[in-house]
Amino acid sequence: MMWEAYKKGFKAWLQLEKSLGDNSVEAYLRDIEKLTSYLEMQGINEAPGQLELKNLEAFIKYVHEMGMSPASQARIISGIRSFYKYCVLEQISQTDPSALLEAPKKTRKLPEVLSFEEIEKIIHAIDHSKPEGTRNKAILETMYSCGLRVSEVVNLRISCIYPDIGFVKVIGKGDKERIVPIGSDALKYIKIYRESVRNQMPIVSGYEDILFLNRRGKNLTRVMIFLMLQELAQKAKITKHVSPHTFRHSFATHLVEGGADLRAVQEMLGHESITTTEIYTHLDREYLRSTLQQYHPAFRQ
Repeated sequence: MMWEAYKKGFKAWLQLEKSLGDNSVEAYLRDIEKLTSYLEMQGINEAPGQLELKNLEAFIKYVHEMGMSPASQARIISGIRSFYKYCVLEQISQTDPSALLEAPKKTRKLPEVLSFEEIEKIIHAIDHSKPEGTRNKAILETMYSCGLRVSEVVNLRISCIYPDIGFVKVIGKGDKERIVPIGSDALKYIKIYRESVRNQMPIVSGYEDILFLNRRGKNLTRVMIFLMLQELAQKAKITKHVSPHTFRHSFATHLVEGGADLRAVQEMLGHESITTTEIYTHLDREYLRSTLQQYHPAFRQ
């Protein structure tokens, strides 16, 4: 992309004009790299001075949907604003489209949730005539069975699966380990994938223990799973916005609706604080309210 020259100039500006250390400079450049990768993926081949606020807002929405925390989103916005400060000073851009850019509010907005039937429709939309269909079936069964973050799915190791006792060891945020139960269906499809697809693949050195691999024998990316899910949801005619995080939300919501103890749900999700898990109790109340409004005569308008 044409942005490489701008990135080099931005790097020099951060080092010489802002006197930032190497780690800070690299962090800023990573944020701009995320933006340019997104633009490439969207087929947007514009110079910095040609981008508009709506382009940057679409990018922030994208990283939000990928499951990035509000703090990470705020840091990325800070990086973009610094980049445009440099662009305006160097007359690369006449205006600063990042001036009005805001991170998604840190509200307790109720996440969109799929019903069990909708999850089944998405899984049934998988094309099993292709090798990646067997892999994708195992991935989605595992995600819904264990409520894993997308980063935890792509880094799941064979050595961390204990089929005899029905548990997996998950390396979560901050390299914290937790033990999560895994359902028999998920274990069955993992076994099918390993025996019929994975063992036929050339595996790159260093990735032998990674469970889910791409066709080149390396681990999948979060973006690959995001795009795969969107395609399946479209095929299944699911109109809700579906992302890897939607599966995790649905896992937790279905547990709470079924009467699961909130502390147990917290442990399985790997939440550091119980207040993070409590959103699912609000979600459960909202579900009950909508059910009453739909079916109870006294609640109908």
